[in-house]
Amino acid sequence: MDLQASPSTKSYAANKGVDLEELARKTGRTTLGREDVDAHLGGAAPSMAGPDQTRYWDVDHAAHGPVTEEPLSRMAKLAAANLGAASSLIPQVTHHDRADISAVESLRKAWRADAQARGLKLTALAFHVMALARCLTEFPRFNASLTPDGETLVLKTYVHIGIAVDTPNGLMVPVIRNADRKGLWELSSEIADLAARAQARKIGPDEMGGASMSISNLGGIGGTAFTPIVNPPELAILGITRTETVTVWDGDTPRPVPMVPLDLSYDHRVINGADAARFMTRYCQLVADPRQLLI
Repeated sequence: MDLQASPSTKSYAANKGVDLEELARKTGRTTLGREDVDAHLGGAAPSMAGPDQTRYWDVDHAAHGPVTEEPLSRMAKLAAANLGAASSLIPQVTHHDRADISAVESLRKAWRADAQARGLKLTALAFHVMALARCLTEFPRFNASLTPDGETLVLKTYVHIGIAVDTPNGLMVPVIRNADRKGLWELSSEIADLAARAQARKIGPDEMGGASMSISNLGGIGGTAFTPIVNPPELAILGITRTETVTVWDGDTPRPVPMVPLDLSYDHRVINGADAARFMTRYCQLVADPRQLLI
């Protein structure tokens, strides 16, 4: 029998005292893995739903062709563990919407010279932070955290917003403290400062925790929609992708409107679909009419 088994499987079987050739004859199979060895030793097929499920991912990839290895950074390992747990344990739902960004773009254009005089680049993200801060004050269940036992909701009186930053060393989420108390220019300056220091790995641990909610902005890269993963202990996260031109009808007259796609993922244990819809309706109103944010 032409037995096929990876070197790691052969080594595993040898350590367990299992003859793979004999096991292949008994099972009538020519390809064996660790799970077959475990099933033979245990007398039953192992459960794929068990806590040690990842053992089935231990594959000898080099057996199938050339490979190289790249160790994950400490930051990437921490993020992977947290997001993996969140994806497994939180009943997450994503609500998709879009907002008219015309007025925001008009203000950015009108205030470009003023921004340059201040040494700033006025980005749409600053308006999004202001809109989110306003919504978090108007919808307090989004500005909350659930205790680990799932029995108590901790409502926050502060509004801190995390900004996900893609860096060569992995994803970092520095936090803008008291975003609801800051104006457009101050937010623009702080966003630029945090992003630059995150890229340079000059963000301290005390600048990365305690967010009420986070924003993951892919607008500068692309995409039409995605499903950001809630980062516990936060209860929701807002995703933003590239602005697109959408035809809106005023009666019988078509009108091109720049619309920004928005993706709100939330923890369904605390937030339901109607909550999310109301939250995003208000958010889109604020983005469409940003002067409400500047009053």
